[in-house]
Amino acid sequence: MKKVILSGMRPTGRLHLGHWVGALSNWVKLQSEYDCFFMVADWHALMSEYHDPSVVSSSIIDNVADWLCFGIDPKKSVVFVQSELEEHLELYLILSLVTPLGWLSRCPTFKEQVKQLKDKDINTYAFLGYPVLQASDIILYKAHAVPVGEDQLPHLELSREIIRRFHFIYKKEVFRQPQPLLTSASRLLGLDGRKMSKSYDNFIALDEDEDSLKRKITSMITDPERIKKNDRGNPDICNVYSYYGIFAPQKKDEVRNWCTQASRGCKECKLIFAQILNEFIGPRRAKKKELLKKKDYIFDVLAQGKKKAKAVASATLGEAKKAMGL
Repeated sequence: MKKVILSGMRPTGRLHLGHWVGALSNWVKLQSEYDCFFMVADWHALMSEYHDPSVVSSSIIDNVADWLCFGIDPKKSVVFVQSELEEHLELYLILSLVTPLGWLSRCPTFKEQVKQLKDKDINTYAFLGYPVLQASDIILYKAHAVPVGEDQLPHLELSREIIRRFHFIYKKEVFRQPQPLLTSASRLLGLDGRKMSKSYDNFIALDEDEDSLKRKITSMITDPERIKKNDRGNPDICNVYSYYGIFAPQKKDEVRNWCTQASRGCKECKLIFAQILNEFIGPRRAKKKELLKKKDYIFDVLAQGKKKAKAVASATLGEAKKAMGL
């Protein structure tokens, strides 16, 4: 039998290339090797978007459409919405009973998020307990592993500590302790060289139309010291070159030669890449457009995913309650 993996994304707006490079492309590969549960993490999204919950509800179908068009196969993977299974919140409460407050306040990612999301009031009880809900998500499906980057390791280790404390208190091992599945995702910066983010408006959406895509690519920052076309450039400090490395690695040597020998200007280089990126996005964009005309298919995928997820989650919750004597 295949091992189990649980992963999720928060529906807080349109998905962009950063989501593809950082997570979705890895999901597509993993579903051939593991039994995958892919969750629309809407409760997690609400922890930062509670002032305007509409952005969460309106993003769910759109995001799932992107997942399906970019390679997530509901015949191989379980795709579901977190809030549609009450087991997540019930186990979240149970785990909250045994989680010391100090563990949460010391979690480094909580402090980092408070600093990074200064425009949002996330200094709340719910956001402090974010890792407990995350633990609930993972262990409901007895995941063997969770695909994470190194920056997420403290959250996963906290999940493991919560599991061990539950087992110690109730003298019965119910949950599997998940292992990290470290992902070596390429780093993709935003159009302006900062982190790609919707809040910075420096992203290219997974369904970006051709004209908008071309306009955004031509606005990208390149080598700031290359002023004229016949100036020799340094591709190692050019953001456009880093995009070539991810989406057209076979052209990297050629592009490096253009730049260092000044045989092509930055504008021409950008236009060539815009065409390459549109060839990647275009077929998926068209597929999504058709898919959204018949949303019943997406609803059916989520309904089937809910049914499969619930069968596992309810059994695990039942085991946890029995261990507690409830």
